[in-house]
Amino acid sequence: MDNLAFVKNLIMTELKDAHVEVGDLTGTADHLDIFVASNAFKGLVLIDQHQIIMNILKESLKERIHAVKLKTMTLDKFKQTK
Repeated sequence: MDNLAFVKNLIMTELKDAHVEVGDLTGTADHLDIFVASNAFKGLVLIDQHQIIMNILKESLKERIHAVKLKTMTLDKFKQTK
């Protein structure tokens, strides 16, 4: 499984309702652009939303991922933007 699919699967395993998009920022598959929409973020400030994702990725950050760019929002807000 490539890194992008691995990261997407990892997040979706932890956040069952999540809409996840993972992009490659540099062509090396270790600098990732990650977007996550989930109801798990309801009532949380942005830094707490990002902390949820970073906790999910913490083991991968040791070996597979060098850098991440995160964008998070609730599913309700995501549906409004579509």
